Amino acid sequence: MPETTSPADLYHHSLRLLLAKDIPAWVGLWADDGVLEFPFAPRDWPRRLAGKKAIAAYMRHYPDHIDLHEFTDVRVHRTAEPGTIVVEMRGVGRLVETDSPFDANYIAVVAVRDGLITSCRDYWNPLVAQEPGADFTRSGR
Repeated sequence: MPETTSPADLYHHSLRLLLAKDIPAWVGLWADDGVLEFPFAPRDWPRRLAGKKAIAAYMRHYPDHIDLHEFTDVRVHRTAEPGTIVVEMRGVGRLVETDSPFDANYIAVVAVRDGLITSCRDYWNPLVAQEPGADFTRSGR
């Protein structure tokens, strides 16, 4: 994405890439030193991923476990901090292993610099991770 892309446009593009299951392109939207945090992550799940490589490793198996169909109720709030937005949304799809519904609410605080995501604090509902088949963090270990 061009450096002039707004944080909101970049984030909307990132959602389209997740729906397309194009994880390498999604990771490509991150700065090399980007940080992805999950303050409400369940025990034994990572709470902080530092660097594009760590983010890529974490997301590598995501589409094998969670088949996202759409993001609804996406609301982007601009902040007083240039390059920072707050996003509210709902992700809807299915858990691949059990074919059961996936429905999660998110609030994310996202910072963008030079057209890349530099940080994201993703406040997602940890109860969703308790569903059978939802834990993609242990794939391939």
